[in-house]
Amino acid sequence: MTGAPVRLPVVLHNRDFDLYWGGVILSQVGTRGAVAANLYQVYELTGSTAQVGLVGIAQAVALIVLSPLGGVVADRMDRRRLLQYSQAAALAVSAALAAVTMAGAATTWIVVVSSLLATAAATFDQPARQALIPALVPRDQLVDALALLNPSRELAVLTGPALAGVLIAGWGPGAVYLFDAATYAVLVATLMMIRVVTPVPDAPHERVLESLRIGIAHFRQRPVIWQLMGLDLAATVFSAYRVLLPALALDVLHAGPTGYGLLAAAPSAGALLGSVLVFRLVRYRRSGVLVLVSTAGYGLTIIGFAHAAAFGVALVLAALLGVADAVATTVRQAAVQIETPDRLRGRVSAIYQMASRGGPALGDGLVGTVAGALGPVAALTLGGLVPVVAAGVAALSGLTVRGYTIAEPEPAAP
Repeated sequence: MTGAPVRLPVVLHNRDFDLYWGGVILSQVGTRGAVAANLYQVYELTGSTAQVGLVGIAQAVALIVLSPLGGVVADRMDRRRLLQYSQAAALAVSAALAAVTMAGAATTWIVVVSSLLATAAATFDQPARQALIPALVPRDQLVDALALLNPSRELAVLTGPALAGVLIAGWGPGAVYLFDAATYAVLVATLMMIRVVTPVPDAPHERVLESLRIGIAHFRQRPVIWQLMGLDLAATVFSAYRVLLPALALDVLHAGPTGYGLLAAAPSAGALLGSVLVFRLVRYRRSGVLVLVSTAGYGLTIIGFAHAAAFGVALVLAALLGVADAVATTVRQAAVQIETPDRLRGRVSAIYQMASRGGPALGDGLVGTVAGALGPVAALTLGGLVPVVAAGVAALSGLTVRGYTIAEPEPAAP
């Protein structure tokens, strides 16, 4: 007796999406590996954890300064071509850093500046990358397409640094940068093979500041988008657990460096293992309810994680954090794309990028400071209460989020 055949999601029968999805996964693996190599290389050069932090500061500066401009450009250019340009720029940065590193001439500032330039390219890449997806798939497959992107990101978080470790052990950081450059080249070639037509911008002569104003105005007029993002920030800013993992693993759980590595990987592993669940849940009619439940669940899990006395319990709870985050992230990403007209998707995606990537960076600083005064357990306990309260307030204050759904296609035009 044989089991029922495994059915692939309909969206995976789309040639253009398959090519794009595969190229994006490979590129993300290379990017995550390169960031891990940046951190390792700076520490190898300096022996200073403070100077290692310069890599993150460089990324934050590029992200905050350039993201709005990246969104404007994404709404003024053919998005496929913009992706090719940004990937080619990142390829050049990685290839140059590989050459300098292999020549033995790398310095801390060269690595930091390279990280800034690579992130600058990504600030133009990310809005266009998100905004291109609706042009690749029918609207009734958009939710499924976006649901596949989150586990892809988590796969990159898991495999990129692990691969970087193998390459560094065998050939040094320069090998990681070469691999990263190769993945960019593959995505550039893949984009050339995709058959997609992106619309011509309807206001190519708008001033940049006016374009930014229009994008921000649309964002402000879509309360479901900024409320979903507010729930995200309530979790990522106040419950930023990753900055405390070393202290929890070494001083609270006494799990050592290996335990630290497992705890750091567990949320991504949880998101991957729960990807099938996420894929099914986002089709649920009341998608907003899923965000409220997962946000509150995230906060409660954070509190449990902070108080876990056994390493095995902490590991399971860390994996559950990944599942909760995956559900909410998928709904948010879909809402941003569905609730935004194509001509504005780049700008609104850029605003979303500032929150989704800037929130965790801000949270690291905030939670780290609170933990320095109160200890990691107290800091995470207080932080975990914030998303629980935020989800409760959003649920009781109206139907904007609670009644939201992303699963229904727009009615056909008469």
